[in-house]
Amino acid sequence: MRNLSFILQKEFRQIFRDKTILRMMFIMPIIQLIIIPLAADYEIKHLSISVVDQDHSSYSRRLIEKLTASDYFRLVQYNNAYANAMENVGNGKTDIVLTIPAHFERDLIKENKAKLALAADAVSNTKAGLGSSYATQIIGDFNNEIREEWIQMPKFSEMPQITVTAANWYNPHIDYHLFMAPGILAILVTMVGSFLASLNIVSEKEIGTIEQINVTPIKKHEFILGKLIPFWVLGMVTMTIGMIIAFVVFQIIPQGSYLTIYAFSAVYLLSVLGIGLLLSTFSDSQQQATLFAFFFMMIFVLMSGLYTPIESMPNWAKAIAYCNPPMYFVRVIRAIFIKGSTFTDLLPDFFTIIGFAIFFNALAIFNYRKRSA
Repeated sequence: MRNLSFILQKEFRQIFRDKTILRMMFIMPIIQLIIIPLAADYEIKHLSISVVDQDHSSYSRRLIEKLTASDYFRLVQYNNAYANAMENVGNGKTDIVLTIPAHFERDLIKENKAKLALAADAVSNTKAGLGSSYATQIIGDFNNEIREEWIQMPKFSEMPQITVTAANWYNPHIDYHLFMAPGILAILVTMVGSFLASLNIVSEKEIGTIEQINVTPIKKHEFILGKLIPFWVLGMVTMTIGMIIAFVVFQIIPQGSYLTIYAFSAVYLLSVLGIGLLLSTFSDSQQQATLFAFFFMMIFVLMSGLYTPIESMPNWAKAIAYCNPPMYFVRVIRAIFIKGSTFTDLLPDFFTIIGFAIFFNALAIFNYRKRSA
């Protein structure tokens, strides 16, 4: 215990002397937690639309006004030449092209049907898909308005009517900040707990002090605990700072228990610290550790469900996601923040995270011993 106390004192002094580590631990997470939830929005707005109006009727003008009255579309071109509109698509100035054919109003009135053409720039399939969906929905609303003008319904209609009442549980206003901030916080804790810890251990190799430590009476488990405990503490501090920022900037308060959040954070940090220790056993320099960290960070983020729902992934990707510790922590943090889930509700995830902690730390210690021999 005395040796462990000396190592902990050394590590905390070393961390607080290194201003770069302090910036990475506190300033970088604060900036990311503020900027990313503000920038990440699944609802695409202000799409550029070009309208090729070959009819120039009152109905075509009404339709254009309805499209541009929403926040989803911004009219950038209005003419009757389709080639000009497609030239704008090629230049990246137009996302959606709506073509209103000649005799649109006449066909709608006389034949009770008319056709419109939508073309989307599918270089960004998300923008193309959502843009076409938004436009189709607005055109459908416009069609319903016209039908209501034409059809004089009796006061008591015998025609069946279906009324749909929609409700968004837990996030009634579809606030993307509420959805993104907890997930970003989980990823930031992952960064502090794993990669900064691995860089700290590898730095000992670079300057040669790890060899000096190995010839001292300090036991191997004392050295490992002395390296991991400071970053476990700093990870918990990062979680606290993140929750304060979420409240101050986004007015987000966890619907569940703070005790549940800290209980999961404490166990989760043990698992990612094991990942950091494992990375350090494969790295002989901080440059190598950084490259390993970049590779795994991409997997952690993309396969965590932070941006893409796990359910929409192909089966092979789901298998990778379920082996990804951040996926469970992102799901847990969102459930506590948004749904108010209790510890009992999340017990299966808790045991899974414990399993990850045991597996990664055991593998790292085994590999460390093998390479130290």
